[in-house]
Amino acid sequence: MRGRKPQLNADASALDASTKAPSWLSKHAKAEWRRVMPELAKRKILTIADLGSLESYCVAMGRVRQLEALLRTEIDLKLLRAQDKSMVTARQLAAELGLTPVSRSRPAVRDNDNEGDDDNPLAL
Repeated sequence: MRGRKPQLNADASALDASTKAPSWLSKHAKAEWRRVMPELAKRKILTIADLGSLESYCVAMGRVRQLEALLRTEIDLKLLRAQDKSMVTARQLAAELGLTPVSRSRPAVRDNDNEGDDDNPLAL
């Protein structure tokens, strides 16, 4: 179903950049957490309820990197498939979190809300 995504507003209970990665994450997953958390915190939309998605994204990206290291030493079809699945999962979760260029360009993520919508009779 196509349509307009709701405007995301800053949440008073949003997590800040000092939120630490869970200790159980792999080294690569923790590195991804440290890379994306400052940007997500800056938007003030990530809450404790969203941590599962962020953790899953970081796990998927960590797995992509771990599998890449293994694939450099041994080409295995099972490893390639696992890496491909992890990349797809990471991409989907990244889009949910607003970490892709396309997802950031959507009106719900941009700061310039509803400019010119009054001229569109189909705008909700």
